[in-house]
Amino acid sequence: MKIYNTMTRQKEVFNPITPGEVKMYACGPTVYNYFHIGNARTFIVFDTIRRYLEYRGYKVKFIQNFTDIDDKLIRRANEEGTTVKEVAEKYIKEYYKDADGLKIKRATVNPRATEFIGEIIAFVKDLVDKGYAYVVDGDVYFDTTKFKEYGKLSHQSIEDLEAGARIEIDERKRNPMDFALWKAKKEGEPAWESPWGEGRPGWHIECSTMACSLLGETIDIHGGGADLIFPHHENEIAQSEARNGKPFANYWMHVAYLNVNNQKMSKSLNNFFTAREILEKYDAEVVRLFMLSGHYRNPINFSIELLDQAKAALERLYNAIANLEHVIETSEDRELTAEELEFFNRLDSFRERYIEVMDDDFNTADGISVIFDLVREVNTNIKEGSPKKLAQKALDLIRELGSPLGILEKSTKGSLDEEIERLIEERQKARKEKNYALADKIRDQLKEMGIILEDTPQGVRWKRI
Repeated sequence: MKIYNTMTRQKEVFNPITPGEVKMYACGPTVYNYFHIGNARTFIVFDTIRRYLEYRGYKVKFIQNFTDIDDKLIRRANEEGTTVKEVAEKYIKEYYKDADGLKIKRATVNPRATEFIGEIIAFVKDLVDKGYAYVVDGDVYFDTTKFKEYGKLSHQSIEDLEAGARIEIDERKRNPMDFALWKAKKEGEPAWESPWGEGRPGWHIECSTMACSLLGETIDIHGGGADLIFPHHENEIAQSEARNGKPFANYWMHVAYLNVNNQKMSKSLNNFFTAREILEKYDAEVVRLFMLSGHYRNPINFSIELLDQAKAALERLYNAIANLEHVIETSEDRELTAEELEFFNRLDSFRERYIEVMDDDFNTADGISVIFDLVREVNTNIKEGSPKKLAQKALDLIRELGSPLGILEKSTKGSLDEEIERLIEERQKARKEKNYALADKIRDQLKEMGIILEDTPQGVRWKRI
């Protein structure tokens, strides 16, 4: 298995610290609002990586944090006339609702920053004691000039980073790139006692502390959206490696941006969608198929038209599943012919191809292509009357390959038959009204679903091709 490492800018063979186990940390949401579809892509990608690692036999300890103390939460609490804790509780519940809706498996642990205040203070104190951090009026800053490798993840020097960054001007800092580890209390803000007076943690220190506390000083995989490379992950590396004297993570993974109608998503352009808004109109598996149809390191474009295409593609896959379920229910358990036996044995080659492409930096786009190739061959080689054993193997394989992607896990029994009956009724109504164009369109739609219609004295009957 190979993973593209942002740190080295190349694919590397994956060798976990402990054979058979993976320690993985992905930066989670700041819980002050519903998460948007750009966040959803990142969450779905890391859920899929975790699922695939488990499919390949690894025991995965997956940590995804909640940032529950932050300027954004403080602002939201003031707007709503409530407390930061209540804002966090509300949006953590909403996060779970939407993540569950997207079939994202719960993390092994979802730690909250406020649960680790003692550990954060100890972490910051170590950095001060080692000379990597300094105190100014109750604030504690990390001195970026003391960490000689600062910029190694984003592959830029401190001078380049200074030139390109929007730096918060603070004359009390020794260097423009220095960042806050601990913030002194301001009026009306939550605060905790510390050696430097009352205050709260900076954003970057939270993830380093939680990753170290729950997974150890060096972890296998650390990831998030591409927007976190600098400054968040750069700062995590600096403070973690300065304190512990060893690599923070062996593999750094980042998910590329999602654009909407070929533009950057923003509220000002009125092209901003929450995951919840999309889930009201589309099934979770449609969203997952769309999000995973491009490689995670490539930007993808989001549009309603593209979602509709994903919906139609998913329906084709489920039609194949429905046909197989029908064959299993109605066919005999007879011996396979020589031709059927050849296809039965050839089915395993699709699993091998799938693993080959997914082992190459989790290439879900090619993994999905393998599933469509499999379904195309299944539709050609398995018909009504095919042996039950052959249909069952094909069905199990389609579901097996869909599972790491979080798709093709539902049964079609009942629901698809109802959909077919509804379309036939619509077609009959169209014919009565002499709307032959619509009637023909519905007949073609049913044919695409693998259904042909027969006119009998008792009315219209349907059967699978």
